[in-house]
Amino acid sequence: MQIDRFSVSTTTRAPTGSTNAYVVGDLLIDPGARTDALDAAVGTADHVAVTHTHPDHVGALAEYADSRTVWALAGHEARFEAATGIEPDETFAVGDRLAGLSVLETPGHAPDHVAFATDGAVLCGDLVMAESSVFVGGDGADMQAYLDSLRRLKEYDPKTLHPGHGDPIDHPKERLDWLIDHRLERERRVRGAVEAGNHTMEAVRDAAYGKDLSGVADLASLTVEAHLKKLVAEGVVEWDGECARI
Repeated sequence: MQIDRFSVSTTTRAPTGSTNAYVVGDLLIDPGARTDALDAAVGTADHVAVTHTHPDHVGALAEYADSRTVWALAGHEARFEAATGIEPDETFAVGDRLAGLSVLETPGHAPDHVAFATDGAVLCGDLVMAESSVFVGGDGADMQAYLDSLRRLKEYDPKTLHPGHGDPIDHPKERLDWLIDHRLERERRVRGAVEAGNHTMEAVRDAAYGKDLSGVADLASLTVEAHLKKLVAEGVVEWDGECARI
């Protein structure tokens, strides 16, 4: 199936400064904003769905909902309606086919995150980006689930990835390996920071990153918190929201 990408300007902190909307056959995916080019392309699309419900992926969904079947991930209808202002017409589940695309399980960046696959290509939302690592923190993020999703996608062995931000990725395995290694290295740094006697979020964050975090300190803090929660679940550290200890 032909995949048409439209980079739309959104309020996002992704390095691209924009979000990719896609039209694939009969399906509109991730309409983060409305543009003339996207308006012209969606004339034949009878369905609309999103990879997840972060604002930069759903900002214009309500404007494209008229005369289209609006789909949401089953079990997350309330989250979908709160984010979009639209009650979904239908729901889909992992493993279903939606307008000819297969729905893949990819939570972690968000609890309702999915990907859509067709002909060896995967529209992967915010699971993967070519330009940077992916932010995993806050708003129901789960670091273990994110790592599991990366590994699951690697096993799926796609030929190309079409991310929610930036250009297509033609060497998915190499990018997925880099992201997994990057996350595990950050985790080692977080654990090492706690072992070295850093206990507050700020202290653990600064020791784990070891660089100027101007403009992204809040994102770094939420990322460290997600790593700490994973380490707590594994019984490696203690973290009560204020103090981390081994």
